[in-house]
Amino acid sequence: MSTHDQLEANKQVVRDFMAAFSTGDVDKILACLTDDAEYWISGKIEGMSGSYDKAALGQLLSGVTQVYTNGALALTPKEMTAEGNRVAAEAESFAELKNGKTYGCDYHYLFVIRDGKVQKVKEFLDTKHAYDTFYT
Repeated sequence: MSTHDQLEANKQVVRDFMAAFSTGDVDKILACLTDDAEYWISGKIEGMSGSYDKAALGQLLSGVTQVYTNGALALTPKEMTAEGNRVAAEAESFAELKNGKTYGCDYHYLFVIRDGKVQKVKEFLDTKHAYDTFYT
């Protein structure tokens, strides 16, 4: 596979991850990850920010999907840049919550891809907006 084709394949892994995420199906989301995956969320929000292994991420997602009216947070990829096994992606989200609030946020992600799956994620978001929407 050419370098260009590999970079495009890595971007597709990210698109597929975001599509799975948008379904709210935790098993489908976790299937996009390597067994030793690491997921990190920026900020200092207790119960949200920090580092998660695959199992802990599954627990987090199983809880948070319960607060959405349709059971999912829709993630839409915007721009992507790939280099080596890394993909930087801008995305936006949308969800209606059972508490009557609407959540829409802009994100920046850094993904590390290995063997056609996501091995590592760093998620940067507007943590104040997330806190205000989910915790107040």
